[in-house]
Amino acid sequence: MAKPRGLFAARSLKRICKERRKHSYYWRRRVYGYRKKYDPLEGAPQASGIVIEKVGLEARQPHSGLRKCVRVQLKKNGKIITVFAPGDGALNVIDEHDEVVIEGIGGSKGRTMGDLPTVRWKVIKVNGASLYHILIGKIEKPRR
Repeated sequence: MAKPRGLFAARSLKRICKERRKHSYYWRRRVYGYRKKYDPLEGAPQASGIVIEKVGLEARQPHSGLRKCVRVQLKKNGKIITVFAPGDGALNVIDEHDEVVIEGIGGSKGRTMGDLPTVRWKVIKVNGASLYHILIGKIEKPRR
């Protein structure tokens, strides 16, 4: 069946366009808000949580090695996520029950980056102090 091409065909063309739109993955994500719905941070750029445990994740092929991560329970909704601890010796600084602030790791479209499977966030602050400044020795880690 050909498309309507008459003088008053706009209404039916508009209806067809509306129906076809629903088949687009990107349209559904945007309109139904899937990004916010399934994002543990609920659309926020940063979130705070409590460290539950320290874990070492194996890197994906073709790399090898353990990537140092921590399991964090978010304050805002109680969800538990795996967060990367960047920097040399970062896992020695972060202890269990510390309060950490996390942000996106910087992968495209909010997805994982590099060879870290399922990890989309990184630690930026520990007990209110910048992790980077603690690691370079500029400040001491505050006690909670």
